[in-house]
Amino acid sequence: MVKTFENFEVWFVTGAQLLYGGDAVKQVDGHSKEMVDGLNKSGRLPIKVVYKGTANNTNEVAAVMSEANCDKKCVGVITWMHTFSPAKMWIHGLQILQKPLLHLHTQYNQHIPYDTMDMDFMNLNQSAHGDREYAHIIARLRKPCKTVIGYWKDGKTQDHIAVWERVCAGWADAHDCLILRFGDQMNNVAVTDGDKVSAEQVLGYHVDYCPFSTVMQYFDKVKDAEVDDLVHNVYFKEYTVADNLKDKKSEGYKKIWNSAKAELTLRAVLKDFGAKGFTTNFDDLGDYNVEKTGRGFDQIPGLASQRLMHDGFGFGAEGDWKSAALYRTTWFMSQGLGAGTSFLEDYTLDFDGDKTAILESHMLEVNPDISEEAKPRLEVHFLGIGIRKSQTARLVFTTKQGHGITATIVDLGNRFRLIADDVNLIKSKPLPKLPVASALWIPEPTFEKGVGCWMEAGGAHHSCFSFGLTDEFWRDYAVIADIEACIINKDTDPEQFKKELRWNEVYYLLHKALR
Repeated sequence: MVKTFENFEVWFVTGAQLLYGGDAVKQVDGHSKEMVDGLNKSGRLPIKVVYKGTANNTNEVAAVMSEANCDKKCVGVITWMHTFSPAKMWIHGLQILQKPLLHLHTQYNQHIPYDTMDMDFMNLNQSAHGDREYAHIIARLRKPCKTVIGYWKDGKTQDHIAVWERVCAGWADAHDCLILRFGDQMNNVAVTDGDKVSAEQVLGYHVDYCPFSTVMQYFDKVKDAEVDDLVHNVYFKEYTVADNLKDKKSEGYKKIWNSAKAELTLRAVLKDFGAKGFTTNFDDLGDYNVEKTGRGFDQIPGLASQRLMHDGFGFGAEGDWKSAALYRTTWFMSQGLGAGTSFLEDYTLDFDGDKTAILESHMLEVNPDISEEAKPRLEVHFLGIGIRKSQTARLVFTTKQGHGITATIVDLGNRFRLIADDVNLIKSKPLPKLPVASALWIPEPTFEKGVGCWMEAGGAHHSCFSFGLTDEFWRDYAVIADIEACIINKDTDPEQFKKELRWNEVYYLLHKALR
């Protein structure tokens, strides 16, 4: 189990009935307990599975689903039909279930016992029959559900369950997730804006505005000794810092010190509000006369944003609250996978035939978790953008190489669309005059096709990257959220992708009407 998820549970409910007698149900119960115990001992599942017994009639199904809804530890329900379970008895329970649902199509025994199988054995072991009956009612009810098919002891089967469990954890976290906006969307940018009410209805995140006058109240309470401790015992130990920046009389040291005060300020605000993410706006940083008054951030809080992302806080630049929320979910699902995540932005292109790539960065805010350097460089350089055109502290590094996936959510007016693309990070050449953190990647299936599909789908220039997640995570997320998923990978055909976008438009109009 992943320690971060130790307060979560996934419930396991087995479908049965009393047609074959009480002794048969006892066997079903025993097999189910053994299976749940085996899943938990497999070492592959990040969240504990809790067996909640057999459901033998309509009232029992409804009762366990209602209980799941009310239990804060329960983040999802796995159902399996050991024997034939008449699906009409599942209708009411499935209708009231509000937690994510997984249908496990498996069987207690791996092989058919040809030499010994009799009618009693066949009646008892009817997953091939019962799961189809159950799947029919899920389809009839249009109930969002993940179906995992395979023998329950197989690692591949367990891995599919593990992915879903992580997504369930992310989904639960999203429904207890406050994103604070320090400033609004900037410069009339469309894709970073959207309907916050609909987002809370559909995705769970609550987005609030926090005026910078409130931030300044926390800024005034930060003690110099706390800042000194953060600079000397954290920054100077965890990062590579040039000697001239350690000179307390230098402007560089002052900028690093002020960055530390900004970090402590933001941490205090987020903690007090119980927020799990935030956005910044580089035109809203406090008093315009900060050099005279000392009340405000004297630079964009880039270093603070980098370090807060490392600690799991969602982040979106320029007021992009959807990215801040999605990054929190990206980070939350990725815990324990040993791979980095970050908010990133498409910046500039390197046209080089089959190696054509996109430079991903931001002015300052890239999570050091994806750095190829064990100790990123803490540097101070001039940043000529926003209200504070000044020397600014930031962590500088290039990213690790490897395969990952990046995702974004856009508001299309009548629905939300999740777009994800597999990408391959390659080695970047040095950028001696661009002192920022950066990644260089080639989208799948090729630069031209991957970017073309992303743009056809209306994808944003901001996205949330992970080395550890796969498209299965984002497909499961879209199923649970009941939103559109547009997945781009090595198998994507652009012409078919365009057709799917058109079909989806019709589907979601009809889907909404049917629901």
